[in-house]
Amino acid sequence: MRERKEALGLSYDRLASRSVDPETGEAAVKYSWLHRLATGLPVQAPSLAQLRGLAAGLEVPLARVQEAAGAEFFGIDTVWSTSGEARALVERADRLTPEQREQLVRLLDTFAPSD
Repeated sequence: MRERKEALGLSYDRLASRSVDPETGEAAVKYSWLHRLATGLPVQAPSLAQLRGLAAGLEVPLARVQEAAGAEFFGIDTVWSTSGEARALVERADRLTPEQREQLVRLLDTFAPSD
């Protein structure tokens, strides 16, 4: 979060004001929570609404924020692949139609059949 905030040139206060849950339109996180998180002070694990708002404020996909929160709060270490290609494929899959996804599965099965 700190790196992305800095890349966007945001203060914690500005990030908090941008972190609006797109589903409810409500402010999702407070300056104090962001500051405590960034400085390593204890904070309560975020709700899904807070994660959606933080993703919007940081201009990153929700999945990226969820993955970071899983690691930070629950010790979940998501491993996609050493090259990162698997993650790139999964992130793009949502942009495909159901028919395109089915075609992709068939293509993959020709190269690496499932068990």
